[in-house]
Amino acid sequence: MERELHIFPNPEELAKQVSIVLMDWIDKSSNNKFHLAISGGSTPNLLFSVLATNFAESPLWQKTHIWWVDERMVPPGDPESNFGVANKLLLSKITIPETNIHRILGEQVPYQEAENYSRQIRKQIIMKDGWPRFDLIFLGIGDDGHTASIFPNQMELLKSDRICEVAIHPITYQQRVTLTGRAINNAGKVCILVTGENKAERISEIWSEGEKGKKLPAGWIHPIEGQSIWFADKKATTNIR
Repeated sequence: MERELHIFPNPEELAKQVSIVLMDWIDKSSNNKFHLAISGGSTPNLLFSVLATNFAESPLWQKTHIWWVDERMVPPGDPESNFGVANKLLLSKITIPETNIHRILGEQVPYQEAENYSRQIRKQIIMKDGWPRFDLIFLGIGDDGHTASIFPNQMELLKSDRICEVAIHPITYQQRVTLTGRAINNAGKVCILVTGENKAERISEIWSEGEKGKKLPAGWIHPIEGQSIWFADKKATTNIR
């Protein structure tokens, strides 16, 4: 599947344009439910703020179901909770039914919650070829090339037979629950948001499609039948040739 790359002058313009595109995709979806999986990080957080400012009262939130790509195993009130940040910046400010919000319970036992979240996904999202078919998944990329909570030292999570797995941060050893690579690559659309010059080297390695890119989890994100769309700012793409 070919990848699209859209470059913006700065993170603010990227977030503004992605917010417009997102709401248009939800609006044009023929299904009565739109299943969106979100991740944490500075770029998604900026997007959340823009959505809350410009689309707080949109009726489209009634059909939107929010899931998480990954979550740190901390309580929702912890500053590191992806849910906690999304709730503060977006969910608490928009007119979305509480039943449409499907958080990973970071306060629970990690391996039990990975199984529990997998069951929820199977129950509520249409399955295709044995895997959930999310309408859209938002991802970011770490400085080390990780995406979701799939790190370079845990590449086996890209090919796991499970929808969700427990990942361990290679430096802090913090446990996380994450969607696996095959679950991500079965989505209708995967959008990767990247900003900052600290990401430029990794982005260049991935887009060159050379050996270095193949060693990075983000380099393996290629939806089987869906779209792969990258939204990046100018600083993140300076090394692409």
